[in-house]
Amino acid sequence: MSPTDGTPGLTAAREAAGRGTADRGAAGRGAAGAGQPAGPVTFKAGCPDCRGRFELAAGALRLVIGGSRRTTFYSFTCPECGVAVRKPAGERIVELLTGGGVSTLRSV
Repeated sequence: MSPTDGTPGLTAAREAAGRGTADRGAAGRGAAGAGQPAGPVTFKAGCPDCRGRFELAAGALRLVIGGSRRTTFYSFTCPECGVAVRKPAGERIVELLTGGGVSTLRSV
């Protein structure tokens, strides 16, 4: 459906009116343009434990931006097996998650 953004396990999608999900453009812009998403944002993710693939709403994800790559990550609870998942977040992932309204914590 949508290509990955370079980090396995997470891609962003938006609800298109009557057409399922579609990719969000660069810089977090939806098809509506002008920086406004065309609908609710969901994120495709995968669980490394149970290998489940699913979509998560922005409220199901947390982003932590630390002082280094090692301390910048996103996390969620797998809806299929209940395990807490934590994955590194590069610049592109941070851009997608913050543009999609994911709750962000900045640590020093």
